[in-house]
Amino acid sequence: MKNISKWLGNALNILMAFSLLFMCILVLGNVILRYVFDSGITWSEEMSRFLFVWMIFLGSIGALKDNEHLGVEMLVKRLPPSMKKIAYIISHVLILFALLLILQGSWKLILLNMDSNAPATGIRMSYVYAIGIIMSLGMALVVMIKMYKVLLRKSAIDKAVRMKESEEEMLGPVYEKRQTLSGGNQP
Repeated sequence: MKNISKWLGNALNILMAFSLLFMCILVLGNVILRYVFDSGITWSEEMSRFLFVWMIFLGSIGALKDNEHLGVEMLVKRLPPSMKKIAYIISHVLILFALLLILQGSWKLILLNMDSNAPATGIRMSYVYAIGIIMSLGMALVVMIKMYKVLLRKSAIDKAVRMKESEEEMLGPVYEKRQTLSGGNQP
């Protein structure tokens, strides 16, 4: 299971890296062509926009998997483990509900745009909107796996709710070194 998760995470990262690389090549190439040769690639801006959207949506799956999304832990970190587990389950059920709404909305967009093509690239817009389905299903899978782990393991809640107490704890040795060098006067 860990190998599959690691492989999928690496595949997502590679796909996002290629998207970013292709976007940079398209934009840079278009800028050079416009300024040097007074012409450009007509579809590069549109393709870059589509790649950017896909990259962000794919990145959100990886961010959820690695607990890198923005979170507010002010209340949760003060709860006992049993209440943390309940709060965790409630929040993940709400996430699943939001993902269901995204899935339904993406499906409707795909159906509405089956016959529409992007003006410059000619790509079917239904392919562009398909990322909503991919993202919502991918994130739902991650959420269900996390909920499964938390429900079946007693110690899993502390690993699942990885929250840092403060900036000092997040930065660790970097913060301590900065404090030592500044004589403790740095905030």
